[in-house]
Amino acid sequence: MAVCILVRHGRTKANADGVLAGWTPGLGLDPTGAEQAARVAARLGPAGVVAVVTSPLQRCRETAAAVVAGVPADRPAPLHTEEDLGEARYGAWTGRPLRELAEEPLWRQVQDTPSSVTFPASPDFDHEGMAQMQARAVAAVRAWDERLEADHGPGAVWVAVSHGDVIKAVLADALATPLDEFQRIVIDPASVSIVHRTPRRPFVLRTNDTGGDPVDLSALTARLAADGPGGDAEVGGGAGATGGRPGQP
Repeated sequence: MAVCILVRHGRTKANADGVLAGWTPGLGLDPTGAEQAARVAARLGPAGVVAVVTSPLQRCRETAAAVVAGVPADRPAPLHTEEDLGEARYGAWTGRPLRELAEEPLWRQVQDTPSSVTFPASPDFDHEGMAQMQARAVAAVRAWDERLEADHGPGAVWVAVSHGDVIKAVLADALATPLDEFQRIVIDPASVSIVHRTPRRPFVLRTNDTGGDPVDLSALTARLAADGPGGDAEVGGGAGATGGRPGQP
């Protein structure tokens, strides 16, 4: 299957102020977030990205635009919008300070048993359950994996630009971690996480990577193009991302 690089959007004023932004319109990156987006775009330049798929929310679209601009001009990557990569629909929690939300009984449920949570209704914002959010996001990633592999072949690398809780939910699914434990996963602004799905199982290659090194997946994509998706793990850990299979250079 294709290789999905999950990128959280850069920082916003709401992030800095401790406000739950949700689907609040017109919320873009703050100056720090714009710098973060530029840095992650530079890191992804060598990754061989064939497409960028983004949440429709402004903070993600701005981050995705930076990633697209960082792709080499001789191998342009089209930009697509995917509603199902959008933020959790927090309903009446949208736009409220986290310190206030922490005083509500639902907060404890969000922390300890998120699979049972449905956010309260609001006349202004849609609401959903966290399990619904996970289901739509995982289905979207799988569908884009299949579409881009069909278009570009095994090992096609693409970027999904989304939100913290959404990426945590996708990673929890890939790690076979119950949604009730997904709060163990940390996803920072402009971080990189990588999931490669195979017919047998997903492989989680990185989580919450906020470093400065270029993301080089050339050894992995070359191996997938030559050998197919496989699905067996390297017993003992293998040679790492830059190594080949046993007996290969």
